[in-house]
Amino acid sequence: MAATTTVTRDEAASRWEIRVDDQLVGFAAYQRTPDEIVFTHTEIDEGHEGEGLGGRLVRAALDDVRAEGLRALPICPFVQAFLDRHPDYQDLDSRR
Repeated sequence: MAATTTVTRDEAASRWEIRVDDQLVGFAAYQRTPDEIVFTHTEIDEGHEGEGLGGRLVRAALDDVRAEGLRALPICPFVQAFLDRHPDYQDLDSRR
């Protein structure tokens, strides 16, 4: 049976979380300002690195940012690299 992967936003903890079969395996922490989401840190559990979960997590978070009409300020190097590699999300990048 294939693993089920879900991304949810925990506003109380100021982070998006990614779960595999209901087990928390990573998160993208942020701070909210009136106009943007500042991504401060992204982490994936060691046992799940290299599975593409970080990219799925950031993509889902940026989709939410876009849906809310906000911009993204990537302080986190992982989110910076994701934005640099994905032109379809660069319109959200506050550095540009």
